[in-house]
This record gives sequence, C-alpha cells and structure tokens, in this order.
Amino acid sequence: LYQAQGRYGEAEPLYRRALAAREKVLGTEHPDTLSSANNLAGLYQAQGRYGEVEPLFQRTLLASEKVLGSEHPFTLTSIGNLAGLYQAQGRYGEAEPLFRRALMAREKVLGLEHSDTLSSVNNLAGLYQAQGRYREAEPLLQRALAAGEKVLGSEHPFTLTSVNNL
Repeated sequence: LYQAQGRYGEAEPLYRRALAAREKVLGTEHPDTLSSANNLAGLYQAQGRYGEVEPLFQRTLLASEKVLGSEHPFTLTSIGNLAGLYQAQGRYGEAEPLFRRALMAREKVLGLEHSDTLSSVNNLAGLYQAQGRYREAEPLLQRALAAGEKVLGSEHPFTLTSVNNL
C-alpha cells in the first residue's frame, strides 16, 4: 500500500523487516524470502536506486533458478525484472539475452498465446523500440496484438496496450 501511494520512506522499513524475518525463519532461498527481496528491489527501482536494485534482483534470480528451476514462473519473472532494470539503465546488450530467454521459456512452458508469453513479447519489442530497432519490434508487436485480440478480446487492457504500442 505504502509503495503504491508513493510513501517510500514508510514502505522501506517494512520491506526490510519482512525480508530479515523471512531470511531468519525460512532461510535465504525460500520462495517467500525471494518474494520479499524482489519487493524491496522493486521499491528501490521505483526510487531510481539502481545500485541497490541489481544485487537483489541477481540474488533472487540465482536462488530461484536453484530452488524452483529455470522455467518456473517466479524465475522467469526474476529474469524479466533484471532485464527491465538493465533496459532502464540503457544496458541493452545485457537486457536482450534475458528478455529472449524469458520469452523462449514462456513459449515452451505456457504456449505462444498465454498472457505471460505475450508480456514477454512486448518486453522484447519495447527493448527494440528503445534502441530504434523498429523493423525487429514491429512483427513482435503485431504478434502480441493479434494474439491479444484472439485470446483476451479487443477491449482487454493488454490488447489496448498492444494497440497503443504499435
């Protein structure tokens, strides 16, 4: 709640408290602990505190791969989070293989038209757009739009975002 309201100073000690308690009680690699680390990293990212975000996202990704596996939804979200951080920092060369990895795994595990797969399609397209690689972005955005209309309907927020992205 506090983070959503922009009350970062109030949110941070609570996120830190939850993370510390979960590390102590559940261990550093428990999925709930990883979720708390991810939440704290998200708060830091919202504040532009990128130096503090990256180690948390990296830690979360490594632990989730070890504990949950490389194709688990949380692991794929962790990959996307790290890729998104790199994109926000203009580190496109580091972001692209991560976005591609998440997309390929989601296609394999969830299918070509699952909403999480389509989000990965949009993420990769957004990276290409940020680099001015429009010819590579366009077919991805068209794919996301077509699948969104088919699976979610023309009025769904995802579909409308896809329309806007094109």
